[in-house]
Amino acid sequence: MLKRASEVRATTIRPLDRTFFARSPRRVARELLGKILVRDCGERRLAARIVEVEAYLGENDPAAHAAAGNTARTSVLFGPPGYAYVYFIYGNHYCLNVSCESEGKAGSVLFRALEPLEGIEEMARARGIALQDPRDLPRLTSGPGRLAQAFGITRSRDNGCDLTSLTSGLWIGEDGFRAKQILIATRIGIRKAADQPLRYALAGNACISGRKIPAGDLRPRRTLDEQV
Repeated sequence: MLKRASEVRATTIRPLDRTFFARSPRRVARELLGKILVRDCGERRLAARIVEVEAYLGENDPAAHAAAGNTARTSVLFGPPGYAYVYFIYGNHYCLNVSCESEGKAGSVLFRALEPLEGIEEMARARGIALQDPRDLPRLTSGPGRLAQAFGITRSRDNGCDLTSLTSGLWIGEDGFRAKQILIATRIGIRKAADQPLRYALAGNACISGRKIPAGDLRPRRTLDEQV
């Protein structure tokens, strides 16, 4: 089985607090790049670095689920920030999002791709694939459906899960990594508001999903930090 020298121990990861998510989805999305998604599995943990996300801006964003209003399906988006919103799409896979903004104001970030760090064998088993080379890693978590399957994410199991709590079984943390350059492009896989430049990715990462982002859309992190 594939081994990676760059694996990290999840015990060194500090969970993000709720205030991190109580901001604009644009800002949260950019700052999530480089953070780590963790799944506690008894004695083992899965951990992967967040390398690609998309921001959804709430009720005024035609592409956002929140545009339908506060319903039984979307109530998590209108609740407190930092909670998992999971939905089933195309009849075959789940997608993980995290709620943003203050309670009562919808906003979210969709997780599009991760870079596996720890628990790679478990991810491969969950995906039903065999890995022989590091170049195969994107097959595990490159794409919303793939990463959800690799982490065992489902709506019944994880929708409404507190992603700021170590006791939830699924949470987001940081290990000191800081993104230096961020690629920006339009969102993909949607029809409405598809021209919005709300897709963000770590420059040069092999696990970015779908249509690759041109190098001309490279932005220094410090420049983006000046934007809300």
